[in-house]
Amino acid sequence: MQVTHKNGLEMESRETSFNQLWNRYASYWPWFVFLLLLAIGGACLYMRYSIPQYESTARLLIKDEKKGVEDSKGLESLNLISTKKILENEMEVLQSRTLVKEVVNNLELYAPVYEERRIHSWLESNKWLSNNALANWFTKKGVAPGGLPAYTTSPVIIKAKSPDSLTETKKVPFGYNKEEKKVVIGTDSYPINEWVQTPYGTLQFMPNPRLKDSAYVPAGQFYFTLQEPKKVIANIQDRLVIASASKLSSILNLTIQDEVPERGEDILNELLTQYNVAMLKDKNTLAANTLRFVEDRLNHVSRDLTGIEHKIEQYKSSQAAVDVSEQGKLFLENVSANDQKLGEIDMKLAALDQVERYVKQKDNNSSIAPSTLGVSDPVLSNMLDKLYELELEYEKKKGTTGEGNPLMSSVTDQINRIKPGILENIQNQRRGLQASRGNLASTNNSYTSVLQTIPKKERDLIEISRQQSTMQSIYAFLLQKKEETALSYAANVSDSRVVDRASTTVKPVSPKAPIVFAIAVITALAIGVVWITLKEIFNKKIMYRQDIERLTSHPVIAEISIDKSKNPVVIGGPNSRSFVAEQFRKLRVALNYLGVNTTNKKVLVTSSIAGEGKSFIATNLALSMALTGKKVVLLEMDLHSPAISEYLNINSEVGISNYLLGTREPEEIIKRSDVNDNLFIIPAGPLSANPTEILMNNRLPELLTYLDGIFDYIIIDTAPVGPVTDAYIISPYCDATLYVIRHRHTPKIMVEQIDKISKVNSLKNMAIVFNGIRPKGFGRHHYGYGYGYGDGYAYKENRKMKKQKTSFKPI
Repeated sequence: MQVTHKNGLEMESRETSFNQLWNRYASYWPWFVFLLLLAIGGACLYMRYSIPQYESTARLLIKDEKKGVEDSKGLESLNLISTKKILENEMEVLQSRTLVKEVVNNLELYAPVYEERRIHSWLESNKWLSNNALANWFTKKGVAPGGLPAYTTSPVIIKAKSPDSLTETKKVPFGYNKEEKKVVIGTDSYPINEWVQTPYGTLQFMPNPRLKDSAYVPAGQFYFTLQEPKKVIANIQDRLVIASASKLSSILNLTIQDEVPERGEDILNELLTQYNVAMLKDKNTLAANTLRFVEDRLNHVSRDLTGIEHKIEQYKSSQAAVDVSEQGKLFLENVSANDQKLGEIDMKLAALDQVERYVKQKDNNSSIAPSTLGVSDPVLSNMLDKLYELELEYEKKKGTTGEGNPLMSSVTDQINRIKPGILENIQNQRRGLQASRGNLASTNNSYTSVLQTIPKKERDLIEISRQQSTMQSIYAFLLQKKEETALSYAANVSDSRVVDRASTTVKPVSPKAPIVFAIAVITALAIGVVWITLKEIFNKKIMYRQDIERLTSHPVIAEISIDKSKNPVVIGGPNSRSFVAEQFRKLRVALNYLGVNTTNKKVLVTSSIAGEGKSFIATNLALSMALTGKKVVLLEMDLHSPAISEYLNINSEVGISNYLLGTREPEEIIKRSDVNDNLFIIPAGPLSANPTEILMNNRLPELLTYLDGIFDYIIIDTAPVGPVTDAYIISPYCDATLYVIRHRHTPKIMVEQIDKISKVNSLKNMAIVFNGIRPKGFGRHHYGYGYGYGDGYAYKENRKMKKQKTSFKPI
């Protein structure tokens, strides 16, 4: 009879995903312990021999036009060329290749000095270890990566005459002779403070000004390396972090991490110094250009003014001292102010012409930047400042990278984009100034009509005096600007101020032990999980209960652990309390979910292939049911490879095959067991040449009908369904089927076929028994789900079972 599986069975066959994962991975705990010990050991070695990193920090105040940092009023009135800075631009300038290159060259960072340190120096003193190839390798390679920086312990520093031409040199050991003050490289010696030719280039060895302890004795030999400056520059740029202190602040925090605290501080301090030098140099260049422009104009106006004064003297001498009347004086007063405005406009137009010529030049990078003294438009002034900055950057990069470098192309593109905007602005400014000049010229024409009413001699004198007045006004204006520019030049100050010079943290910021050990532990666990997962993905055998549940819809009603005693009978008596015996009792109870009872009593036990333990399951299930006081008969119907008779050491000369061939009757083949009076067995009998065919005669249902009237339960052990069809022949006469799957033995592909087998060749009311599970891990984690019961009795009961003998006798 087919019985529908109830929710209780389904709930029992499922557990939470967490428990499944825990049971899966916890069973490999020795592997995880090994990986954790290995990872923690590696982390300890890393912490022991890695060179700590220290963090140095400096603070710089920038006069930012967007954040309101101003000069003092006294300096603001003098500093005509002071330009406000944009904080974001200055952050880029501080990280620029040009500034960092100055730092690298000034601190000789392209030629670092190291001190060798042996990791396993004790290997050399051990005779056995010293002959070990691996030990020799460690001895040779037993130097901390990069050596130990000798920035403050080396007696000398190395300076290259042409740093840009250096070729990378990995390691150059050297010694220092204090008495002779010479550096020894191999067999050659070189004096200090002199340029010397070496195999590595023209170098100068100088006393180390940073040497803290002149009496320091190194544990290993000193050596230096030579690096290409561009690589050192890139390394510093990668490590240098510049950020604003806050959104509303114009203070920049400069941070760098370095193996040597003093070197990190020197890098930041030198960077700030070079930044201020560069800023002052740019401002002085602009101030010098402005002063030169004013002086040129003064010389020109001075010559014109001298000529006019000489002309007035000649005119008065030739015309007998003509004086200007009151009407003439009134004219001069009215026209002088107008002429002064015209002079200012002419000067502005001249400044625009000069700027326009500069911008239109194809190659103005080497030209002197024009003065912006006459430029009053702030937009044009800002655009010109940006152009000057780009051209200065172009000149600096041109000397270090070459014109074909992509960085040069980027700067050139920016220059070419800004020039059209400047030229357009100049045209707009020129049109406005020319319109103003036209208006002033019209006003002068109206004054000229008044001049016609004055006598000719007086009129000529007024014209000359008018020119003199105009030139005097322009000269006075230029003289004032010259003094202001000179004062500004002399009082020129940087647009930045160092708030805090570089300082370094007392404790290293890297490596941090908690992070290193956390990464080591996580890595070890990850490697373990990945390895186990890959191992199981490529494993073709059934490993876990969830593998079965994933591959088939039939429920797993029991898990049977492997019995290490190798005794096929694990239930030795009514008081047996071994762990496996408890699992069989649970299987006995689970049969109720399949509807097995004294009415529906016939249970078929089969499997996919040989060796899965179906005979073991059938034998111990029958004995477990007999312990309840019910009469149970066990049929050995695997006529191809019977095993129960061999397990129980009984005579199999007469059995089922004799009955099926018609040579024996049922009562002649049934035998009683000495283990329990309620357990009976029918052995297979002699092997037949065609066991499948003899199962198909009418005597099989007659035998089962006969047994049905005598026994409470009938357990049938039959052949596997993979190689033969015996189970399909017997299944229609049974009420339930137990399908045995063995851990690490049953192929997954066979389990995948179970659902198809059930549809085509029905195995009635089928459920699965997961057999041969190996307990592993802490607290007996299983490849199944486990029940966690009976562990405490296993050893004691198994010892009793070994002493107990099993025998059967005919009834």
